[in-house]
Amino acid sequence: MPNLELSSIAGRLAALRAAMRDHQIDACMVPSADPHLSEYLPQHWQGREWLSGFTGSVGTFIITADFAGVWTDGRYWTQAESELAGSTIQLMKISSGASVQYVDWLAEHMQPGQTVAVDGAVLGLAVARLLQQALAAKSVTLRTERDLLNDIWQERPSLPAAEVYELLPPYATTSRTEKLADLRAAMASHGAGRHVISTLDDIAWLFNLRGADVNYNPVFLAHALIDPVRATLFVAEGKVPAALRAALAEQGVDLAPYAGFTAALAALPLDQPVLLDPRRVTYGTRQALPAGVKVVETVNPTTLAKSRKSAAEAAHVRATMEQDGAALCEFFCWLEQTLADPQRAPLTELDINTRITAARARRPRFVSPSFGTIAGFQSNGAIMHYRATEANHAVIAGDGLLLIDSGGQYTGGTTDITRVVPVGSITAEHRRDFTLVLKGMIALSATKFPKGTKSPMLDAIARAPIWAAGIDFGHGTGHGVGFFLNVHEGPQSISPSAMPEPHTAMEEGMITSIEPGIYRPGRWGIRIENLVLNQPVEMGESGGEFGAFLRFETLTLCPIDTRCLEHALLRDDERAWLNDYHATVRQRLAPHLSGDALAWLHTRTEAV
Repeated sequence: MPNLELSSIAGRLAALRAAMRDHQIDACMVPSADPHLSEYLPQHWQGREWLSGFTGSVGTFIITADFAGVWTDGRYWTQAESELAGSTIQLMKISSGASVQYVDWLAEHMQPGQTVAVDGAVLGLAVARLLQQALAAKSVTLRTERDLLNDIWQERPSLPAAEVYELLPPYATTSRTEKLADLRAAMASHGAGRHVISTLDDIAWLFNLRGADVNYNPVFLAHALIDPVRATLFVAEGKVPAALRAALAEQGVDLAPYAGFTAALAALPLDQPVLLDPRRVTYGTRQALPAGVKVVETVNPTTLAKSRKSAAEAAHVRATMEQDGAALCEFFCWLEQTLADPQRAPLTELDINTRITAARARRPRFVSPSFGTIAGFQSNGAIMHYRATEANHAVIAGDGLLLIDSGGQYTGGTTDITRVVPVGSITAEHRRDFTLVLKGMIALSATKFPKGTKSPMLDAIARAPIWAAGIDFGHGTGHGVGFFLNVHEGPQSISPSAMPEPHTAMEEGMITSIEPGIYRPGRWGIRIENLVLNQPVEMGESGGEFGAFLRFETLTLCPIDTRCLEHALLRDDERAWLNDYHATVRQRLAPHLSGDALAWLHTRTEAV
């Protein structure tokens, strides 16, 4: 880390500690969050990164008079060690992104009578309750009314001002009027007369609106309040064009200032129960409700509804996967030709992002990447959420493995794919690890399971071939994916750190990633990722005696590099799965390609 940056971090911590002394605060907690509990944050709320210098998307920063530490999980340990090196900030390793070990640390280290402060506007309600309980047991006060960053962040970025636009048919396959009617029916089933929504993807989905306020996710900053007759969108003035504003009003959707959300909550009538999702609103939002109002806490009905893609949406996603796969064929063809050219200029990890984004941009209905491309050569591939930067990136030269995790946002769907390719000569160890990862992906991709199976329970199926070799990986096997929305969405999560609760059940129409991996720090990383769609299994001999079953339809279309295989490790059924997959990839993508890219596709989809 450059000395100038280190000195800036030191100065910011000193300023924060001075503000803490002024307000009689003994510990300050800065989560990676905004008022919508988003994964990717607008610059205005990236206070943890600004204060600490750690750029990972998940982490909690705690500062006292004589301590500063960032809590993050194994996906970011290597990155955090590098970015925090030379500062006074400690890396506090936690077992998973869902862990709240920092709460236990505060309960252990704070003394009776002391005060902990965190901005309630960005503190998740579920975490706030854990924090309150732990601190109250030690007679420690929790203060949530103040954002200390406002006192010291002199050039804090303003809120984004990108225009909101409408997602139109054919890609909006259900009207907002129909979605609102379904939501009101769900509210009534819970006995609620009002519903508060703060998560941006839920709001964008419900109203068939999109924006560009958050990197990679086509959403916009807003809160929503639904009653039995009207819906109110709290969004900054000037973001919604006049014609769209008029259309919304005609369909029962009113606009109100973004800053007026908490005042509107405080004014709600006491005789109308309010439905909210305690995992998807902040403590500040909950506190804004009138003290006497009845609150119904349950999962947002829209969270389940948007996870279950309609047949029309699934058709759009399939068409999108063909375009995305064709773009990837063009990219990988270029990559192989470039690596084989002895006269070429040095190729770096940064070039991968530039070229893969350009290939997608040539495809119809492409909007943006769905996340920052991960291109990690050799040891960088072992950093699960690695990001190449101008200051820190590798030249792709010599021998080894190149891991590329990328995705695109298209009006017809969201993509997310990881492939690993050989550079120069690779070793038997490379091939063994690659084949074990592929076996894990095939194992889960080919699985049939009862409808309603809790998604975390499927995780071990992908790990079993990897576990059999005495190896494991430190992230979940799969996450939900939105329809031209967030690349990470719930409620399903194929992960050992997720609780197998009722709302995590697998249902028809859900799109989920399957992405096992093996990571050897300082050496290489391997991950293979496809997106899959939950489909019903046709009843066979059982005749439905044991209930409905689901299977996975593989959506992603891109060759898996068979040059990395250790063929002896594949069973006949696994080899058949791979050959069938490659036959489908060839048949679906060939009409979209020509010339060298088409020839590359034929070569990389040959049967093994």
